[in-house]
Amino acid sequence: MKLEMTGQMRMEQRMKLAPHMIQSMEILQLPILALQERIEQELNSNPVLELEEDDTPEETAAPPEPSGDDDIGEKVLVVDTDQNKADDFERLESIEDEFREFIDQSGPYHIRRDSEEKDPKLEALKNVAAPPQSLHDYLLEQWQLVDADAPVRKAGAMIIDYIDERGYLGVPLEQLHNKDQKDFAPEHLPEALRLVQQLDPPGVGARDLRECLLIQLAQRNEDLSFEYRLVADHMDTLLENRLPEIARKMDCSLERLNQAIERLRKLDISPGLQIGRNESIPITPDVVVESRDGSNELSVRLADTGLPSLRLSPYYTRMAEDSHIAESTRKFLQSNIRSAHWIMEAIEQRKHTLLKVAQTIVRHQRDFFEHGPLHLRPLPMATVAQEVGVHLATVSRAVSGKYMQCAWGILPLRKFFSGGTEDTTGQAHSWEAIRVKLQQIIDEEDKTKPLNDDQIKQKLAEAGIPNLARRTVAKYRKLMNIPTAKFRRKY
Repeated sequence: MKLEMTGQMRMEQRMKLAPHMIQSMEILQLPILALQERIEQELNSNPVLELEEDDTPEETAAPPEPSGDDDIGEKVLVVDTDQNKADDFERLESIEDEFREFIDQSGPYHIRRDSEEKDPKLEALKNVAAPPQSLHDYLLEQWQLVDADAPVRKAGAMIIDYIDERGYLGVPLEQLHNKDQKDFAPEHLPEALRLVQQLDPPGVGARDLRECLLIQLAQRNEDLSFEYRLVADHMDTLLENRLPEIARKMDCSLERLNQAIERLRKLDISPGLQIGRNESIPITPDVVVESRDGSNELSVRLADTGLPSLRLSPYYTRMAEDSHIAESTRKFLQSNIRSAHWIMEAIEQRKHTLLKVAQTIVRHQRDFFEHGPLHLRPLPMATVAQEVGVHLATVSRAVSGKYMQCAWGILPLRKFFSGGTEDTTGQAHSWEAIRVKLQQIIDEEDKTKPLNDDQIKQKLAEAGIPNLARRTVAKYRKLMNIPTAKFRRKY
């Protein structure tokens, strides 16, 4: 077998993205809060980039006029050579006494650091929120105060380890003990579980929904014996909404049963979620749509007043052009100047693209902004891309994770892009508007005789939205977490 190396030339075309193009796409996709963080990172890493501030010099305060008081510590010390110098030495002794008293009150002397020099690690630690207490730690903290024997305490700690974030014990009790475990016996587990179920929040440690409700009912101070019997004996029938059957078995009226159900609605079916991390992500709109005073025109503006204005440092710009500076220094500055130009151009391009996309959305969805969600029209993203004059992927990046503030609330920009169908008059309705109309039909129905999917389909056809299949109605009903007619019925 012969091995050899040969050279070969080939001509081909490839699309490669320049670094500034990749950076421009990343900047375009960032929401307003993430963009502010990105600008802070660039300011910290690029010495050429700086904030554009007002160059108006501050007025220098006039020096205070000398006061006319007779404080001996503020007088100019002039030793008189013509007299006996007694007054001068008396002033010196009083100044020394005041200085010693000041030193005693102020404590030991420390070197004062410049307030502008900040430790980045310390600043980062200050800005990090303290982690909230988890449900596991919260239960263990209470378990330390429980009065029980050592084997029961060991078994209770084992049970707490297997409680999930909703507060339920998802493992069968008998599986928590094995042959190699000698800290506690299987008979200690039921007693430990009983004590764990008495901890806060009420209902924690339950093995199913029925037990969770029973624990909470038992810990209430009011008389809930009827509700306790309802959950204990008729939970499965209650979940199937067969209230007449339950009323017949419990020998009570439907009104009494509905009152008990209203009390049960106040109980928490996921008690563990009361403790632990509760992250709420702030939503800041990137675009604001307002109606101008005295006219029907809608104004569209970017909510970027909080973004800092950037500029190149004049000092480093002159240094980069100075031939007397070392070559390595000038190359470093020139590289940072190019990077600063890229980030500034990317931010301006983001503003221009986002504003054009928002203006096109408002122009197509004007009925929505004037009359509400029922008038949302189908709007393909390709239509907006064609009118703005950019690629479809650019519009997708421009609206990703961004929100618009209008008279109907703060809404994601992607909400305005959806498909739809036409009614009998040829008017287009978006799927989002159909879902809003479906919710309106459900809210207005007679709860004693709720509508099934076929009847909802007929109601939509009467509202001018025909040609919807029954399975389409059922699909949207499930997406909106609306139960079937059987479970929506009220007796």
